[in-house]
Amino acid sequence: MTTLAPRVVDPHLLADLQRLGAPDVSACVSCGNCTAICPLADNDGTFPRRLVRYGVVGLREELLSSKELWTCYHCAKCSESCPQQADPGAYMAAARRYAVASYDPTGVARVLALSPVASLLTLLVLAAGFASILSVGHGPASHARLDLFGFVPDATIHWTGIAVMVIVFLVALLGLGSMVRAVARREGVHGRELVTGRRGWAHGLRAAYDAALVESLGQRRYREDCSEGAPEPWYRRRWIAHALTMWGFLGLLAATILDYALALLGVRATGTPEPVWYPVRLLGTLAGIAMLIGVSTLILNRARRVTTSVTHSEPGDWLLLSLLWLVGASGLGTEIALYVGGGPAWGYGVFVAHVTLALELLILVPFMKFAHVLYRPLALFFHSLARAAAVR
Repeated sequence: MTTLAPRVVDPHLLADLQRLGAPDVSACVSCGNCTAICPLADNDGTFPRRLVRYGVVGLREELLSSKELWTCYHCAKCSESCPQQADPGAYMAAARRYAVASYDPTGVARVLALSPVASLLTLLVLAAGFASILSVGHGPASHARLDLFGFVPDATIHWTGIAVMVIVFLVALLGLGSMVRAVARREGVHGRELVTGRRGWAHGLRAAYDAALVESLGQRRYREDCSEGAPEPWYRRRWIAHALTMWGFLGLLAATILDYALALLGVRATGTPEPVWYPVRLLGTLAGIAMLIGVSTLILNRARRVTTSVTHSEPGDWLLLSLLWLVGASGLGTEIALYVGGGPAWGYGVFVAHVTLALELLILVPFMKFAHVLYRPLALFFHSLARAAAVR
């Protein structure tokens, strides 16, 4: 006979969620309208109302171990159909903020989520710190041509970037470990089963393919199931703006890594003047433009409150969008300065601002809304495993 582990109730869970922007979902009567209309519910007759009940009852561990928490794209159809106006879509968004803060072992994510003042001070301190590091050993500003890496040594940027990447990797690894252990335990998934035998490898690789390529990069369910309802111009559709932002960010990251790799291999020194159609430079330029377009669309949609999903915004939403936009705009400004001729003095300032902002954005990934780029693919991996098991 199997003995069920007792459930631990956290009486403060709903209050904690409300401090992070959740509505008062105690009005929910579990009527099931949200489940009936949710395009992601599949054959699960309890999603998303089950997660709402977790918050009301105080089942913290059950909430944090739910893969469905991250498969929701906040289309807000559930909120529009709720007869009690409990706004389950906004609740799910707040629950994800709560999860990011809970998985983070440092406590930084919780502080940033709860205090806009702390977020602003953190940005200012990081900006001052990174700018100080970049100023160490900087050279003269040449006006014959824009010599960016003569002004700020490429070694300074590279080693600072590596240090930031190590910090992000370690913090993210701890958070992801907490999330994976909780979800795997709930789903009954054992790692050994996925690396044992041909069948185990096949299931694991198929789930990884679905999660990383089909859903995360291809955004299949986002495109097919989470439409806005009323016909929208293609350039205002949420999934396109989201895709441009994500692909643009990944393209910029790839261009940066490739540029560094070419320097390490001795193929091309960092900062070597190249035409705009040089492959790595072209990748970075196109990726930056794509991200800037995507983020600008998201900002305008949120400012205009064009859909129910963006009717309410938390400071963290604006923080992420603002950082992404500034990184893209300063990067594009640096590219323009490189090709206008001569060495415009403003180009050096824009370049330093771009590097500083990029480092800030990178080091804050595990602590703010951007953390869903880490947690969502893993949740989709478990979702794919569960769907395949149901079919079998």
